[in-house]
Amino acid sequence: QALEDHYSPSRWSPRLGRDTIIDAHLAVTAAGAERGAGRGAVLGATAPCSPPPPAGTERARASARTLLHVPYGNGDREKLDIYFPAEPSESEWRGGGPGSAQGGHPAHPALCRAAFPVLVYIHGGYWQCLSKDDSGFAAPPLVSQGVAVVALGYDIAPKGRCCPAEAAAACVAQRPPTLPFVPCLGHMDSMVLQVRRSLVFLVERYPGIRGIYLCGHSAGAHLAAMVLATDWTEFQVVPDIKGAVLVSGLYDLEPILHTYVNDALQMSREEAQRNSPMRHVTPAPPAACQVLVAVAQHDSPEFRRQSQEYSQALRAAGWSVSVLDLAGVDHFDIIERLSEDSYILTQVGRRAVPRW
Repeated sequence: QALEDHYSPSRWSPRLGRDTIIDAHLAVTAAGAERGAGRGAVLGATAPCSPPPPAGTERARASARTLLHVPYGNGDREKLDIYFPAEPSESEWRGGGPGSAQGGHPAHPALCRAAFPVLVYIHGGYWQCLSKDDSGFAAPPLVSQGVAVVALGYDIAPKGRCCPAEAAAACVAQRPPTLPFVPCLGHMDSMVLQVRRSLVFLVERYPGIRGIYLCGHSAGAHLAAMVLATDWTEFQVVPDIKGAVLVSGLYDLEPILHTYVNDALQMSREEAQRNSPMRHVTPAPPAACQVLVAVAQHDSPEFRRQSQEYSQALRAAGWSVSVLDLAGVDHFDIIERLSEDSYILTQVGRRAVPRW
């Protein structure tokens, strides 16, 4: 029970009870409501995630130039929402106005050649809930500073969980012919591969990108950390990853094997080891890549321990790493407040990303 508690973020917030904190988080990130509202569901405690209509994302889509539901693969959730910073002419867009390019593609090649930094946001949800449709809450203040924001979708568990032979066949079927075969022996393998493939898609589609910056929260921070461990030569494309903001993440998956978190994931020990960033820290890349590991004062002791140990492992391998221990926040509002200009994590990000 103690291990379950340490990997249940909702049990460590002093501002809201465990039965309201998740819905409050969904209300802020998806609907843009005031922090503190809640509807009673809680991840890993008494009820599943059940997000309200994503009014916050809808507002972001209405206020920015977007391409929505852009497929980077054949999976149901292998799609991106792209919030552009530029103000292209109406002729460069299908449909014209802000938010009107849903599901479409740039009609003008100049947009694909546009030069801007890109922040790829990878949502959390313990690999089991949330989506790119809950990830647009922080986009408007970033695109106003000249940064394109990409909300990344991926197949959450238990979607796609199957026997090894079926998983391998699915990977082969979904993989572009230019990419190598990577055995998918479990759902976590598939999620990691999807995130890597999404970056390959972005680089090939928008060759003018002025650097990719990753931002992941919770499970999304884990996936972003796995991106940092990628051998890109296998993909024949090397994304120019200039920075990563890893917020309240998990970097060693073995401890969760015997907790409720693994009920849907059904990871084996081998799969957990394959997908634990702590076990795959590579020497720092030749090009500078700044990594910020952020953790909340009211994250659980295990989340705090893993953040500290992973940052130390990166530093020992030669990476440029900063640790930000944020006072007065928990596992949820540490990322919710990213839309606030005065929030320290927003300010640190602006210094790290050109034109952010």
